[in-house]
Amino acid sequence: MNRIDKTFKRDKVFIAYLIAGQKGLDYSFNVALSLIESGVDLLEVGVPFSDPVADGPVIQRAMNDALVRKVTILDALELIKRIRKYTDIPLVLFSYLNPILQFGYNRVFKLAKDSGVDGTLIVDLPVEESIAYVLKCKKYKIAPIFVVAPSTTSGRIRQIDKHAQGFLYYACRKGTTGMKKDLPADFAKNVRLIKRNSKLPVVVGFGVSSRRVAKKIINIADGFVVGSLFVDKISQGVGSRELKKITLAIEPRRKRKV
Repeated sequence: MNRIDKTFKRDKVFIAYLIAGQKGLDYSFNVALSLIESGVDLLEVGVPFSDPVADGPVIQRAMNDALVRKVTILDALELIKRIRKYTDIPLVLFSYLNPILQFGYNRVFKLAKDSGVDGTLIVDLPVEESIAYVLKCKKYKIAPIFVVAPSTTSGRIRQIDKHAQGFLYYACRKGTTGMKKDLPADFAKNVRLIKRNSKLPVVVGFGVSSRRVAKKIINIADGFVVGSLFVDKISQGVGSRELKKITLAIEPRRKRKV
């Protein structure tokens, strides 16, 4: 059993997202360790990209910050390799397709395997065009993770489920990423639809920024993703102690002192 499967067997899963190279690669490394030390169960490392169509202003600005520093997907993989030396939690490479095509599937996936990547999520790759991607994932024993949207039909969920591994990422609202105060009205219905049509755990992202919302999610889903909140705090230059407080304040699974 791989790291991702083991993690979902244990408990509901708290996933954090950061952008490789935001505020510099050393800053990203220190942020990653702070998140892990605070109890995050799985870490997604985002690859900077100049046209992040699924992302809102917070993440767009952060990606631009990393791009100005000339951070590439190869730097992101080197960052993951560095993080892997300090942790055994699952690490997921989170990218748009273009950076992977730029360096080539063979090069990227070999480096991903060598870096300790457990799964990859390509935001803008539809399942119909994913054959080469899925084959590379299988070759290197890396989980191909797919996104499901509120508009995804039951038939399409079943199609995705045939190729996906690890978990399904439910982007719970239409539009782009960003911090929100609550969940959409159709959240519970859509999670149930996904679960009826997939064998995989379902995690929920897009807008999760409070303990109250995270608790609502894990009452029905298998995990939640916090992205824009962390990225926004990183853009403000918060230190490790403050980031740990923010992480612990969101943690919904057990009582913790903040």
